[in-house]
Amino acid sequence: MPTAIKHRRINIITLAAGEAILEHCGNGDIALVQDDDGWWVHFVSEDGAIDGYDAPFPSYNKALWTAKAAAEFAAE
Repeated sequence: MPTAIKHRRINIITLAAGEAILEHCGNGDIALVQDDDGWWVHFVSEDGAIDGYDAPFPSYNKALWTAKAAAEFAAE
């Protein structure tokens, strides 16, 4: 089950293994997804395109901090 927090009017959604980003995230949301390599940060655009960083973060906290920083930037 996904969990969500709102930071600067941006939803940051943490997804469980196997949950699809577009099933739980909409335009402007940031998704945090874990796999064997670490935590990935994905950005959802209004046309449903998903973009993200080239490498995962080693911990949830680092991925969340990065997502919050991106939300700060987007809110300006």
